[in-house]
Amino acid sequence: MMKGLWDRETTALIMLAAYMPLAVFWLRYGGAQALAGLGLVVLCLAIWNLVFMLARAQAPSFAALITALAIAMLAPVDLGAFRLVLGVSFGVVMGELVFGGWGRNVVNPATVALSFLGFGFPGFAWPGFDDPVVWAAIPAVLIGVATGVMPAAVIGGALLLGGGALMLGIPVAAALPAAGIVLVLLVSDPVTSATTTIGRWLNGSLYAGLVIMFAIGWNGAAPVQMAVAAALLTSLAAPLLDEVAIALWIAQRRRRHGRN
Repeated sequence: MMKGLWDRETTALIMLAAYMPLAVFWLRYGGAQALAGLGLVVLCLAIWNLVFMLARAQAPSFAALITALAIAMLAPVDLGAFRLVLGVSFGVVMGELVFGGWGRNVVNPATVALSFLGFGFPGFAWPGFDDPVVWAAIPAVLIGVATGVMPAAVIGGALLLGGGALMLGIPVAAALPAAGIVLVLLVSDPVTSATTTIGRWLNGSLYAGLVIMFAIGWNGAAPVQMAVAAALLTSLAAPLLDEVAIALWIAQRRRRHGRN
């Protein structure tokens, strides 16, 4: 992150502002249960950030609120406080804080926490979303792309492939609402997504391709479960996608200018 006005906390605050429409509609339709879950996740994240601040002089970040929102919205329902705190703790510590905090992490901590909860407690149902909550993801994307805190190419690649699959009649319609919310909350993270232009297009396309594959072949899986699994695999592949983009650029330069 650049020093001055556009430091990491400015970016985190703008991202948080972009997510406000999504958060407001989710809380409106989720009611007291959603608010209580969000409060518990925020409290857990605050404690872990305090621990790392005291132990390693590691400054906390407003990005923790974004992580809290993503986990609270997408975590399996009726987990209970202990299971939820366990998953949040694993995700934020192993996915972010041990790497030095937000901006240095390799995988989105919310993605790690949600994957841990899904694998560790498979008997719990994943959440669904009312239509207004799904539509609220659109202004979140528009704000994020307009302010430059969300990679437009990642979103464009996912929309292009997902829309193409829908037009071809591939049975993915049931998975698309949840996949769209996961795209906004997890896959469009500017820290853990690809950084090159071509890599970002591939990043979004890979996510959409995995969602399509899971929607066709993963029998019995919930839409959010499929989208979170796709987000995890896509995040792990992001460095490789950047390597592919750089290799293509080098090959193009060599063809145009020669090896030397």
